[in-house]
Amino acid sequence: MVGVTTTDLPLAPTADVAGCCGPAVTRAVDTDAARELARAFKALADPARVQLLAIVASQDGGEACVCDLTAPVGLSQPTVSHHLKILVDAGLLTREQRGRWAYYSLVPGALTQLAASLGEVTRL
Repeated sequence: MVGVTTTDLPLAPTADVAGCCGPAVTRAVDTDAARELARAFKALADPARVQLLAIVASQDGGEACVCDLTAPVGLSQPTVSHHLKILVDAGLLTREQRGRWAYYSLVPGALTQLAASLGEVTRL
């Protein structure tokens, strides 16, 4: 190219930058604890599952039949059942079969424990 001047720039800073920052503070998190925490948050990463959890929690008696959960979220019964299974597998809901219908309720203390676990792994 005509009239263009180039200048070579260093790829790394020439000043001593090792002393500008201390070493990163690392705190190991138990692998199993991290896996369980991630599983619970993954279960809550879907808006339909958050809605289902909130609906179950707000019911009189703290439980809801799967037959009453399809209309509020606007999903088919198989899809709602799939979402509920994920919440059960994550330890957030329990399932009780009563005849033809399944009833779901919050696991006592599950949300409090989830918040506490997140606090533990993020506390400095």
